[in-house]
Amino acid sequence: MKRLLASVMLLLPLSAMGDHMDVIEFKLLEGCTFSQYMEIVNDFNKWGKGYGYNAEVAVPLQSDNLTSMFWLGTTANAAAFGKTWDAWRDALDDPNSEPAKLWARFSTCSENLSRNGFDIY
Repeated sequence: MKRLLASVMLLLPLSAMGDHMDVIEFKLLEGCTFSQYMEIVNDFNKWGKGYGYNAEVAVPLQSDNLTSMFWLGTTANAAAFGKTWDAWRDALDDPNSEPAKLWARFSTCSENLSRNGFDIY
């Protein structure tokens, strides 16, 4: 019985697949409103859709830190995040690219404080 169970387990894929979450803690810069920031996020999501990346923003209601907000970006897995990141990073060299234009808008509106990546199961 143990051999049969071991054989079945070897034939089944055992790797767990989970979403990848990209978490960036940020704060808005003076003169930038939350509505303005969300316009940039919405434009980013139009770009990110082609890579399977979607971002939402978490605003703390109860926290020991009420000044930070959190970018919650998700992709199907870490490999998809890597492809998205490569496309974003590589496009920043071209000032006419959509990522470069978005990055300029993000930079005038917010300051990133930290970044973390998580696999979500």
